[in-house]
Amino acid sequence: MWPVDTVLAVLDHAAARDGDRRTIHCAGRDVGATQLRDDSLRLAGALAGWGIGPGERVALMMRNVPEFLVCWFGILRAGAVEVPVHSAYRGLLLEHILRESGARVLICDEEFVERLAAVDAPALERVLVRGEAPGCVPLAAALTAFPPLTDAPPVDARTVTSILYTSGTTGPAKGAVLTHRANLQLARANLELMEYGADDVLYTAFPLFHVNAKFTSVVSSLWCGARLVLEDRFSASGFWATLREHGVTSFNYMGTMLTVLSKQPPGPGDRDHAVVKAYGAGCDAALWTAFEQRFGVRLHEHYGMTECGIATWNTREARRPGSCGRAVPYFDVRLADEHDEEVAPGQVGEIQLRPKRPDTLLREYFNRPAETIAAFRNLWFHTGDRAWQDEDGFFHYVDRVKDSIRRRGENVSSWEVEAVLTALPGVVEAAAYGVPSELGEDEVMVAVVLEDGLALDLDALVEHCRERLAYFAVPRYVRVVDELPKTPSQRVQKFKLREQGVTADTIDRGERASARP
Repeated sequence: MWPVDTVLAVLDHAAARDGDRRTIHCAGRDVGATQLRDDSLRLAGALAGWGIGPGERVALMMRNVPEFLVCWFGILRAGAVEVPVHSAYRGLLLEHILRESGARVLICDEEFVERLAAVDAPALERVLVRGEAPGCVPLAAALTAFPPLTDAPPVDARTVTSILYTSGTTGPAKGAVLTHRANLQLARANLELMEYGADDVLYTAFPLFHVNAKFTSVVSSLWCGARLVLEDRFSASGFWATLREHGVTSFNYMGTMLTVLSKQPPGPGDRDHAVVKAYGAGCDAALWTAFEQRFGVRLHEHYGMTECGIATWNTREARRPGSCGRAVPYFDVRLADEHDEEVAPGQVGEIQLRPKRPDTLLREYFNRPAETIAAFRNLWFHTGDRAWQDEDGFFHYVDRVKDSIRRRGENVSSWEVEAVLTALPGVVEAAAYGVPSELGEDEVMVAVVLEDGLALDLDALVEHCRERLAYFAVPRYVRVVDELPKTPSQRVQKFKLREQGVTADTIDRGERASARP
């Protein structure tokens, strides 16, 4: 790998090496590093012309399309800070991100513009749209509005690249402030773990507003010269056919994706492909072994998060089904109790990290000094995840320390679901929590307290949620209760609700009730 210190340097080296070779297949189009570099300089010129410079925030809300890559690199070219926004966000969460980040520009797809009507974002000056919308600047016009940026501001490994909002599980989402060095640490670790080379063809259907697709797919492929197939959504029925068509050798996954693939009827295509390895997390021991045997694919389970990249991994030489691997060499990793005392092997504790190089963790939570100090208390970064470690040093993930819901690979903010529900006339209180899903991870369940004498209007509740929540956050299970279980200090005891699970009086809207539209 080249000795680069910024994400932009990776793109520039790839452009110099590959020329006009089209190395990324995205949304049915092939693009190369040279085109991405040149178009990113055009967007950077427009941003600079509008007074967007170093440290200014630019929000980006788009599908997996080549224009996302152009805008992402263009924002970095201008020295600005990218604020990626989940394409499913709307209402409270969208407003929260735009307001707190202070983004002066939003670049989005035409389909998302209507969501801005209900959003109060005082700092937002300009909206660039892939397509056309009243009052917005077409992205195509922005690329020609000013000359390409020729005098780019200096950036180095310590320069902030993004504020990436992680889904809040007990409160509003927090923005993780990441640098070029942190971004490259994730890509470098991914390349080392997966042993990618120029002969590889990578595949991902994860969204570009997450670090996974950006740095373990786009940057990794540009860095090593591999080809990348980047899709907008995962299709179980067409998965292996797509991988065969493109000669894919490795793909990224979450545990639920492997579960869905394993539920497909066995057939001759199970081994009729070029895939030899896959990168991901969330696969239990039984599925791990069965998947490898059926499809002939070596799984590389790891543990990581937005704030740190990869912290533990199963390598080709050292792997244990059911675990998330051993600690990577560039982090100290330990498990500790609620008093930050290290626990013994076999005991469950919180995963805590300490970097061996500066700026390989998040720098801070944006405008959240109290949360930042709490996360780094006693000189360890507290992940909020629990695990246990066996005698051979392999970590085994258990769950989140605090209440959380994870559905189909997406983190659901219980705080946001509850805020939306309690805004519905007639709902006095609400609690959102996860219950086990048939496909692994969770389904979203809510318990609601209604005004005296009021009956539940399920259709109205669901429509209210669909208009204000991401599709994956819309509850599958709805239960009406007389009161929520609480502590003497009036905190809702969600653990009691989870223990009760799907009760006889619970309404089940069906497995596909919260499916992607």
